[in-house]
Amino acid sequence: MVNRDAAWGLLCEYTQSESLRKHAQAVEACMRAYARKLGVAEEEKWGVTGLLHDFDYEKHPSAEEHPFVGNKIMKEKGYPEDMLRAILSHADYSGVKRETPMEKALYACDELSGLITAATLVKPTKNIADLDAGSVRRKMKDKAFARTVNRDDIINGAADLGVEMDEHITFCIGAMRAIADKLGLAGVQG
Repeated sequence: MVNRDAAWGLLCEYTQSESLRKHAQAVEACMRAYARKLGVAEEEKWGVTGLLHDFDYEKHPSAEEHPFVGNKIMKEKGYPEDMLRAILSHADYSGVKRETPMEKALYACDELSGLITAATLVKPTKNIADLDAGSVRRKMKDKAFARTVNRDDIINGAADLGVEMDEHITFCIGAMRAIADKLGLAGVQG
């Protein structure tokens, strides 16, 4: 059985960085929202997959280790095979082809959530409520902005998921707005 509290404990055990924890929660929010949108009965599983997709990254950041080390740990803890496969598939270099809706959604939401976070934090208000798809699109075109965010992953992820880019961006912004306080994206007090 997939348990969010246990997954949060696992994430916190391996990830000390507050920004990585927030990234995990942002991807979780997007995954849960997509599960609801697609009518998937396993929203918890989708959410926990998003929460844990990078839990090993801080301690094992190399392509030789991430997400393979985390996958081994999750397997030992009894996580379901479809979650393990989705997490492997979010890394292009893993050799695991994205086939299921959960795998495609994870890939589509991962890099985009990072770009949405960065685009929010450069707004004067630092409030995701003031962000729209157009703002994110403009930041996507600026290669110097959030340069570690892979734009090709965002473009390919939306295409593989079968969602138009602006719709995908707007949808993920909405999912992240729902937990803006947890993500530190609820704005600054003037």
